Amino acid sequence: MEQTEKSSELFTDLHVKYIQSLDTDDLEYWLTEHLRLSGVYWGLTALDLMNNVDALKREDVVKYVVSCQHDNGHDPHLLYTLYAVQILVIEDSLDAVNVEKIVESFTGDEWGEIDTRFSYSALSCLSLLKRLDAVDVKKAIEFIMLCKNFDGGFGSTPGAESHAGQIFCCVGALAIVNSLHLVDADLLGWWLCERQLKNGGLNGRPEKLEDEKLIEFVLAAQVTNDLRLEISVKIPPLPPLALLPQQVIAGTFAGWAQVVVGKEKYPNAINQP
Repeated sequence: MEQTEKSSELFTDLHVKYIQSLDTDDLEYWLTEHLRLSGVYWGLTALDLMNNVDALKREDVVKYVVSCQHDNGHDPHLLYTLYAVQILVIEDSLDAVNVEKIVESFTGDEWGEIDTRFSYSALSCLSLLKRLDAVDVKKAIEFIMLCKNFDGGFGSTPGAESHAGQIFCCVGALAIVNSLHLVDADLLGWWLCERQLKNGGLNGRPEKLEDEKLIEFVLAAQVTNDLRLEISVKIPPLPPLALLPQQVIAGTFAGWAQVVVGKEKYPNAINQP
């Protein structure tokens, strides 16, 4: 597939067609079935941003989400529960599922994995469901703050390395419960700014390559915490960099701009606009 060297145009029609084409019945579809809810969420939000949310039939989307509520599908998990709730909010269909069944746990699954992603997912879910009263918010905040590091960032668990994705989750969770005053804004702001590489892209932690998804995590964390943005827009501007992985024929995005071993990075729904 041909890629643009430089492009300032977003191929909206091609992106819409690509997202619609993901509803297939081939082997790859079934091998990635456990990722389907996240794919629907990212695809639907991309369509919404492009003013094409109706490109996926509302009744079909809601029906699929409802079919995933336990005990009908794979083992339940908090991350996918958040995706489901967000999808239903977008489609204005929260009444289609058993809300009380959702209000249960901060662990990722029945095996008890702990991670700040789950703290964010739980608080975000409960906020959307207007049920923050169902949990001990003070305890949730205490756990998040235990995951704060000397560099101002946050890790997945106490003592874990700071990562832009985890920072997005922790800052977002604190914002939901009106506790952003606990964040060291200046220190965290500089750590996030240092994620920008010479090509203008952003990585998730030191010594890593840039990734399109991390533009969202880093900038969202900055904006959520009302930090003064110090991300450079000169070397080069971020929008062209974000458009660089765009493929002209498919209209899709991969996670990186570079080509490896003569093959392009594969596009996916998560990297769409």
